[in-house]
Amino acid sequence: MKIILKTKLVLFTFLFVLPVYAQPGTAYKASLKSPYGLMVEFIREPEGTIINDMVPEFSWIVPSEAVLQNGYQILISSDRNLLNSNNGDVWNSGVVLSNNSCNIRFGRGRLKENSKYFWKVRIQDKKVRLSEYSDIQVFKTGSSGNGIASHSIFQVEKIMPVVVTQTKEGNTLYDFGKDAFGTLEIKHTTDKSDTLTIFLGEKLLNGQIDRNPGGTIRFIQAGLPVNPGKSLYTLKLPPDKRNTTGAAVLLPDSLGVVIPFRYAEIKNSSKKISAEDIRQVALFHYFDYTESDFTSSDTVLNQVWEICKYSMKATSFSGIYIDGDRERIAYEADAYINQLGHYSVDREYAMGRQTIEHFMSNPTWPTEWLLHTAMMAYQDYLYTGDTEFLEKYYTGLKDKTLIELSREDGLISSLSKLVNGSFMKKLGFSDTSVRIHDIVDWPPAQKDTGWKLSTPEGERDGHEMLPVNTVVNCLFYNNMKIMSEIAAILNNQSDKVLFESMAIKVKASINAKLFDSEKGIYIDGEGSHHSSVHSNMMALAFDVVPESKKKSVAEYINSRGMACSVYGAQYLLEGLYKAGEGQYALDLMRATSDRSWWNMIRSGSTITLEAWDMKYKPNSDWNHAWGAAPANIIPRYLWGIQPKTAGFKAVSISPQMGNLTFSTIKLPVICGQIKCEYRVVNEKHKTFSIEIPVNCEGEFSLKLLAGESLYLNGKMIKSSGKSIHLNPGVSRIEIKL
Repeated sequence: MKIILKTKLVLFTFLFVLPVYAQPGTAYKASLKSPYGLMVEFIREPEGTIINDMVPEFSWIVPSEAVLQNGYQILISSDRNLLNSNNGDVWNSGVVLSNNSCNIRFGRGRLKENSKYFWKVRIQDKKVRLSEYSDIQVFKTGSSGNGIASHSIFQVEKIMPVVVTQTKEGNTLYDFGKDAFGTLEIKHTTDKSDTLTIFLGEKLLNGQIDRNPGGTIRFIQAGLPVNPGKSLYTLKLPPDKRNTTGAAVLLPDSLGVVIPFRYAEIKNSSKKISAEDIRQVALFHYFDYTESDFTSSDTVLNQVWEICKYSMKATSFSGIYIDGDRERIAYEADAYINQLGHYSVDREYAMGRQTIEHFMSNPTWPTEWLLHTAMMAYQDYLYTGDTEFLEKYYTGLKDKTLIELSREDGLISSLSKLVNGSFMKKLGFSDTSVRIHDIVDWPPAQKDTGWKLSTPEGERDGHEMLPVNTVVNCLFYNNMKIMSEIAAILNNQSDKVLFESMAIKVKASINAKLFDSEKGIYIDGEGSHHSSVHSNMMALAFDVVPESKKKSVAEYINSRGMACSVYGAQYLLEGLYKAGEGQYALDLMRATSDRSWWNMIRSGSTITLEAWDMKYKPNSDWNHAWGAAPANIIPRYLWGIQPKTAGFKAVSISPQMGNLTFSTIKLPVICGQIKCEYRVVNEKHKTFSIEIPVNCEGEFSLKLLAGESLYLNGKMIKSSGKSIHLNPGVSRIEIKL
């Protein structure tokens, strides 16, 4: 497996050669720039890894000059020289009249295993102008197995400290600026053999690394033997049995042992080790930090975005979405939030697809977590447009919806007698003695643990755990909606009807049996007299709530504050935005209480925490991506940018900017980048600038206030109650009072 080394925080850029090529037998000469951003199997640097699928998909970005692609030609060769002569001896697609630039499946049987290939592409626009061929991209196939997802490459960044100070004990303290998973590299010469004492950690206390940081915040002390005649050392870290055995996701042996740390402290050095002589050797999954950006008029929100975005990169080190450093286990709900965030900040899908494939045979026990599997597969389809995963794992995804547990009224219970060994085996469990259990949120109320929580009921807001659980059934309803769409995509009409009718039945039953009509809110389960924020926010987030009941449900949610964990915040914010409560959702994201993202920043962490504060979960770690919901909520709901059709052939943009006066966003999508700017000119005039890539069209909608008028590129839109169609390129939208 290829590892890319970088010094400091050097980011990848792609350089494309633009050859001029005239097709033999024609008078055409390329008049467009070449396609760029090539991917094989959704991997941008395929030469450094192995492609598992022998019938891979190819993607590229169409240059903006084309306005619209209406044809393409792919050449694949077994030899670079042949391809340089435009000889596609493996596959020459010919000129295909199509605007597809993503998920173009290899069209000539299967590729050979364990082979190297070279490919390039050119496009034709609507004016029948040919582009130049793209730069050549190289990829290698492996041995085909059961899996179809391919790993992207790992990258190693050697990061220089940003601050060097002395501790009160006389040790040298190095601050690398951000927490990252890795080890330490030191340049040091000595005249005699010695051992340096090295401390690594995530947290400071009184000017030095906290030796007892609490919870699972990392601190380690290690000795580094140094000897005459050697000048470069890499600290070898001992493995932690807790996160390197059992269900933990393991790193390739070649990458060694890594731990998360921001600070290094050195004792016993006979010579000063300067900032030039020490590096944090940080490990990441392939990541391009320049692909996304967000700014706004709110400085707290900007910092919240940054910690959440960086959390996507920092926690990518294992190549699969894991829960954090304590266990390094993949959990479906954690991974879903991680996937949405990752897809929102980088044009990167390989890691998400690896994780989905992992879950097909490595499920976890919480009922709700299993119900996130189909949600992950569906989001991958929406963001990539690829149906291959849905085709291969359709039966498994269907099983993981737990549809077999449905009663006559459609509702399900994890305590059903149908939950037996054979049922657990169908879900993918190798140990069929395991049973599923409802979780709602985490942690629950703790007994006999010694924990003194600020909220004695835990993070469940007092949720009453009953056999028929409202939270579980809201997720189940969402699964039925998703599977009806997946069945339709795969032309399985009978299943489409089955899931569609089941969704209707489940929604009706939730509203008939789990809604308190006197209070206007949802109860926690069948027979409950309690209403948690979770039962209500999940109903809103998954579109269970009828329009006539949204106001009372939203008002109740607003009265509860952030009465859920960092995981629950994903659905709390989604529900609020869907109810038109964007201002309150914005206020929660930029809050400065101890149950806020700002509190994570204030604590000193640069990666999102497992919980709002250590007092809410005393064994928390400081590197949990499930705490990074704003990484996806800001682009998907505050800006309202979501795929309207799979693969972003069409994008829906429905912003809810609240009282922000300015914001910009750069969002990577498979076909390029969406770039937007919002500005309040004055109290009577607001503007949006929306740039959509080629091969994508937009649908913009905004709730106008009384007296406001909408303008598109200087022309008033008379039917302002409907969405506005946006063509590729830049559109200017104005709202005037």
